[in-house]
Formats: sequence, C-alpha cells, structure tokens
Amino acid sequence: MRRVIVALGDSTTAGTPLYLSPLESPPDGRGDVRSQFAWWLMRMRPDWRVLNRGVNGERSDQIAARFDRDVLTERPDAVTIIAGVNDVYQGRGAGSVIDVLGDLYERAGRAGIPVVAGSIVPYNTATTAANQAMQEVNAWIKAEADRKSHVTFVDTRAAAAAGDNPDLLSGSPDGLHPDVEGYRRMAEALATALARILGPAG
Repeated sequence: MRRVIVALGDSTTAGTPLYLSPLESPPDGRGDVRSQFAWWLMRMRPDWRVLNRGVNGERSDQIAARFDRDVLTERPDAVTIIAGVNDVYQGRGAGSVIDVLGDLYERAGRAGIPVVAGSIVPYNTATTAANQAMQEVNAWIKAEADRKSHVTFVDTRAAAAAGDNPDLLSGSPDGLHPDVEGYRRMAEALATALARILGPAG
C-alpha cells in the first residue's frame, strides 16, 4: 500500500517558477515536473504518493486556511509544512509566522498526523532584516521539533542554499526560487525524515 504524504506550503512546495502545482493548474499541474520536491520524493520512493499542495505567493495564514481541505480530508500518513517566506517578503515579523506554524503543528497533532517541518528557503534579494526574520523562524521551528514528538525538523534552507552562504540559493532560474537541483536536494533532506516516520519501503 502506498503511503500518502501531503506537501503543504507556498512556492517552494509548488515548484515555482518552472512548475505549477495541481492547485494552480488543475487537475494535474503543469510544467517541468522535476521542479518540485514532491516529484523527486516519489521518484526516490515509489511506495509514496506525495500530493503537491503548494501555492505560489501565499503567506502562512493563507496556507493555514487550506489545512482542513488540503490535509485533513486526505487522511495522510504525514504532512510536510514549509511556510513563512512570503510573510517575511511582505514585511511581516517572525512572530506572526511562528504563531501560525505553531497552530498548524497543533492541528496536525490533534489529527494524529506526523509533521515534517521544513525551514524557510532563502531568496537572493532578501535584505539583512528579512534574513534575520527567516533565521528566527527557522530556529523556532527546530526548537519546536525538539519539544514535540510528532514534529520532525528538516533544514530545507540548508538543502537549497549555496554551500558558502546560507542566505543565497545554490542555483535559481529567477533569484527567488530553487532550480531543479535545489528541489532535488530538498527532497533528499525531506526523504530521510519521512523514511524515519513511515518506515522502509515495503
């Protein structure tokens, strides 16, 4: 039986800019399928069915508003959550992102759904203040995962970032989003955590 994973998030879950998720281009999505970590996860683990529920440009509160529809109705074995970059991009503080993420983790926990909590991925035009806000959120995510048994932290920022600078993408078509290789590296990092939660291939 294939295990179901919902990938909930914004552009870096959707696969922007080379791919439109199924929510953005119903019913099956459109573009270069390699430009999304969901595709790479299923390539790595054919026994997983990963539902791409990313939407480009959404803030954490907009993502949270879709939680019941896009996560709970699917009854997944796990959910990946990456959110907050658009809040920061729009000038919102780290505290508002932390509040929303905390609520999302709690809602998943009450439903018995393990959470793989990814860190906010960098973008190349971020200001010093924006990078500080993202790092604050990411540090909180890691600490929250240490506190909550149903939450597992994955440093997707490090996976997509340049090796010599955690605030720059290792490669990008537009300076704002990972390239195909970046999405593949994100999938590798996420796959390790998901395999611990879901077990070996059957």
